[in-house]
Amino acid sequence: MRTLKLAAAAAGVLFAAPVFAQDMAPAAPADTAMAAPADTAPQAPDGTRAFGIEPYVGIMGGWEQFDNEPNHGIPQAVNSDGTLRNNYRLAGALVQGVVGFNVPLGPVFVGAEGNVAKGVSGNIDWEYGAAGRFGVRAGDSGMFYGKVGYQWVDFDNYPAFVSGDRNNKKVDGVTYGIGTEFGPKDIGLQGITGNAGFRIRAEVNTFGDFHSFRPMLGVITHF
Repeated sequence: MRTLKLAAAAAGVLFAAPVFAQDMAPAAPADTAMAAPADTAPQAPDGTRAFGIEPYVGIMGGWEQFDNEPNHGIPQAVNSDGTLRNNYRLAGALVQGVVGFNVPLGPVFVGAEGNVAKGVSGNIDWEYGAAGRFGVRAGDSGMFYGKVGYQWVDFDNYPAFVSGDRNNKKVDGVTYGIGTEFGPKDIGLQGITGNAGFRIRAEVNTFGDFHSFRPMLGVITHF
């Protein structure tokens, strides 16, 4: 089920890419004879410099649900007598802060970011990790990307793991994700923030071998 959800999200991102790509090239001046000499320096699709470093910070909100089945996903919570703790919820809403940087390379980019998230419902307590990003640039500050990283998850009052280590309430593993960012002009607001300012980010991630489903939406401030 997790695989089907991620595949559907990936298809949505890929379907949207051509729409943003239509805006990649700036329109030529109507009167080329009167136009100022063209800037021959390399540029990215949004008119910014093609090479450099773009730092950013952001805040996001969303939901994560972990698989919690025998021999699959996160080990099930058990009581001191070994019985299953059925009311333990390894799912809930999250608020997450991110900080990172992009390195534009013409029409593509690479980058890295760190994150810290706090659970606000269910039994997810804290999450933190880091990831690398890579993708393409399109339109006015638009981006489509994939990401790979490593994440640590602390569960609130987790009573025991099936391994028998009752003091361990943390799990960790590789994470994967896909997403998109788009600036004001890309959503019809006439580029009011110019080449720096706010972008909306939407992404979906999974933990380990598709052991969780984590859709997130937020605002990134780049400069």
